[in-house]
Amino acid sequence: MIKEKANQLTVYNTLSRTKEHFKPLHPPLVGMYVCGPTVYSDIHLGNCRTFISFDMIYRYLLHLGYKVRYVRNITDAGHLEGDMDEGEDKFAKRAKLEQLEPMEIVQKYTLGFHEVLSLFNTLPPSIEPTATGHILEQIEMIKKIIEEGYAYEVNGSVYFDVEKYSKEHHYGILTNRKLEDLLEGTRELDGQDEKRGRLDFALWIKAKPETLMQWPSPWGWGFPGWHIECSAMSTKYLGTRFDIHGGGMDLQATHHTNEIAQSEACNHTAPANYWVHTNMLTVNGVRMSKTAGNGFLPNELFTGDHPMLERGYSPMTVRFFMAQSHYRSTLDFSNEALQAAEKGYKKLMESLSTLEKLQPSNSPSIEIGDLEEKCYDAMNDDFNSPVLIAHLFDAVRMINSVNDKKETISATDIETLKRVMHTFVFDVLGLVDETKTTGGSDVIEGLMKLILDIRRSARENKDWATSDKIRDELKEAGVEIKDTKEGVEWRL
Repeated sequence: MIKEKANQLTVYNTLSRTKEHFKPLHPPLVGMYVCGPTVYSDIHLGNCRTFISFDMIYRYLLHLGYKVRYVRNITDAGHLEGDMDEGEDKFAKRAKLEQLEPMEIVQKYTLGFHEVLSLFNTLPPSIEPTATGHILEQIEMIKKIIEEGYAYEVNGSVYFDVEKYSKEHHYGILTNRKLEDLLEGTRELDGQDEKRGRLDFALWIKAKPETLMQWPSPWGWGFPGWHIECSAMSTKYLGTRFDIHGGGMDLQATHHTNEIAQSEACNHTAPANYWVHTNMLTVNGVRMSKTAGNGFLPNELFTGDHPMLERGYSPMTVRFFMAQSHYRSTLDFSNEALQAAEKGYKKLMESLSTLEKLQPSNSPSIEIGDLEEKCYDAMNDDFNSPVLIAHLFDAVRMINSVNDKKETISATDIETLKRVMHTFVFDVLGLVDETKTTGGSDVIEGLMKLILDIRRSARENKDWATSDKIRDELKEAGVEIKDTKEGVEWRL
């Protein structure tokens, strides 16, 4: 069945602006490259959304039986403040601010990046190359682009000639924009600018004497431009053409557009068959950004230590919240939305515990029907996680109805439910049951047993006031208890 489902997968391709049937170049192998973080500061939630989205995509491709080489880079050099080769190097600036060496900055924030993604239960990529570890590959690629006639050297820096490239190729193919339109949106070159054209971008940047991170090259000491890094690393580990290239939508217009141009100029082929982009985050309807002052870091979200947050939310609540919105849709953060997601996540986890306790019936009143088929159909429709979650909650309602003795279910359907829920909740969506993985879960179980024993004794002694007080105070603390024929059940 799974192999059959793999043949039904469709993916929205930014390049064609349509959903396309997914056909890997070399099945069952799949090559996927995702632009990783620039590790000069703490990872922000926009980054997290991108990497969580691609983690889900990675997980689903693995589930379908594909052997995926997932490459996600670390940018640890060469990223200037402005996309148009302007401003100070981000690492040098942060190093001065924190009075550290640039590579101390890289190490500090790379570790922080990994820690945050670990909390979100993301799988590590197959390969995580760094820009500084691939200087030679970038130099060789630049040399080839110069040989092909699409780049030029000026005073120790090398620039890509966009207008020359555009005579034979569509430079704005990813965003469907013409060269004339792109030129209109750029300022005129001043006399100090070394570039020949307004859209030209740096492949290699001459280092100033005080620059700490610089390397020798045929053009003198310097460092690579931001865009060439990804082209060189994707080519090295996935070949000149591979299946999926992903990243945030903010990378489309400049970074990914330049990647395509570089790769085409060097390798005579476009790098990827499918370009996949995640959408942006908003807070209360306003785009999340540092300049707007409405952004918060993952740890602030977990602790609630931010003026815009009423309280903290667990990593799995946030991951579930993100999955409730399609990766190509805008995702709006608000306290109300997060609290609703928290309730939904807890309800989903509770249903999985309840599912383990269900008793089969020889005369079932309900059937799960095509639930599994619907779940696959949702994910095969461009990884539509919100629709998948809606189907999973159909299953939750069935589970609760059987548990409440309102319906009965067959042993076969119980086993199918277990398989479907485990596959899509844990393997595909990447959720974990935090109530079972927290170190204090055994302690909580023990305390709840003690409290409920005290309540049971109070009820046996007809001490209704104590019994009700325990119930009400537990409810206020977020613990719901339910008296059944089989005994007392509780849930967070």
